[in-house]
Amino acid sequence: MNANLPLITILGPTATGKTAIATQLAAAIDAEIISADSRQVYRRMDIGTGKDLSDYQVDGKPIPYHLIDIVEPGTKYNLFEYQKDFLTVYTDVCNRQKRAILCGGSGLYIESVLDGYKMTSVPVNEELRAELKDYTEAQLEQRLKSVKKLHNNADFDTRQRTVRAIEIAEYQKQNANIIPDFPKIPYIIIGVRMEREAVCQSIYNRLKQRLRDGMIDEVQALLDGGIAPIDLEYYGLEYKFVTQYLQGKFSYNYMVEHLNIAIRQFAKRQMTWFRRMERNGFKINWIDATLPLDEKVRIAKEIIR
Repeated sequence: MNANLPLITILGPTATGKTAIATQLAAAIDAEIISADSRQVYRRMDIGTGKDLSDYQVDGKPIPYHLIDIVEPGTKYNLFEYQKDFLTVYTDVCNRQKRAILCGGSGLYIESVLDGYKMTSVPVNEELRAELKDYTEAQLEQRLKSVKKLHNNADFDTRQRTVRAIEIAEYQKQNANIIPDFPKIPYIIIGVRMEREAVCQSIYNRLKQRLRDGMIDEVQALLDGGIAPIDLEYYGLEYKFVTQYLQGKFSYNYMVEHLNIAIRQFAKRQMTWFRRMERNGFKINWIDATLPLDEKVRIAKEIIR
């Protein structure tokens, strides 16, 4: 692995145009993209996860990307698997003397790589699941808080996710001495941000476009293909709300309104995570998302120099 090539990391909240900056920068410096998105790993979940694969063509040239479309919908891809897959890809990219750009908005995935989280594969604990079966949502939340320091509310999106988070936290607490070290990787962080009002407008515009592009049909196709509704709801946001809409739980207008609110809340949690990273010593070089694309890429090139 070539340690002289720091990992370029481009992060920011949803709907701020990170991918376009990353791909343009990759074209300029002959780099490859490693995704840091917890949902873009799933095949056939394209519109709802915002893969924007057209951005990976710059002036007719394909930009190599990794960790997108690598697992089937319905599976529960996790942080341990992401770290393992990231390290495999990153080692390969560096061994070929290429630059690597880590790009995405999943703060946990990004921080696990940059901070070298100690992770391991966590088996299902049927005894613990049986114990938690009759817990209320509030009791599950309190149990998780008793074994894990929480940075946001992502673990509480669904009951299934909360139970799994407790399972992982309990396992790590009991097996801290056998969890392997993740290598320290040199990095440069570029953040993309815009004012709150502009983010909200961008989120709404993008949501309307995704609906026009066939997001509801995408979710219906996944359901028709045998993916259980509870498994789609596990992925949250677009897949949770559209699945519930297709089940007749609420109207189209209700879905759009409340999904828009949920995505805005998600973007706020992302920025909270990134600000906490800064407080914990991660230097983030921020770029104004509203600048012209070529100007953002020029600034990014100056930062990595």
